[in-house]
Amino acid sequence: MTQNQPPRILLAEDDDAMRVYLERALVKAGYAVDSVDRGTDALPLLEEGNYDLLLSDIVMPEMDGIELAQRCNEVSPDTKVMFITGFAAVTLKASREQPHAKVLSKPFHLRDLVLEVERVLEDPVSARLY
Repeated sequence: MTQNQPPRILLAEDDDAMRVYLERALVKAGYAVDSVDRGTDALPLLEEGNYDLLLSDIVMPEMDGIELAQRCNEVSPDTKVMFITGFAAVTLKASREQPHAKVLSKPFHLRDLVLEVERVLEDPVSARLY
């Protein structure tokens, strides 16, 4: 990330309305956002792009967010990971399998999302997968 360019976020969210809603909020907050509706579409972008953050829903078709995060760690190890989910049990699984990834539970206020994204991007250790 250079001084002049905003942080780049790859958003993976299978719910169309939620994806548009989150993307708008993040762009308004000053981030450069690419969004996809499934993990399998996110992988090629991670391989070719230089993203600061992968913001992924956990429950998605074809490839869930946890598997996507594991693949992200392989192809783009400097990309931090943050999960969003509406399922408490899934939050526990994510915390176990990706202990350094922040999990934000739905519903959340857009202000909280932006604050958490800022925190994750500023923290040198937070959300790095090991």
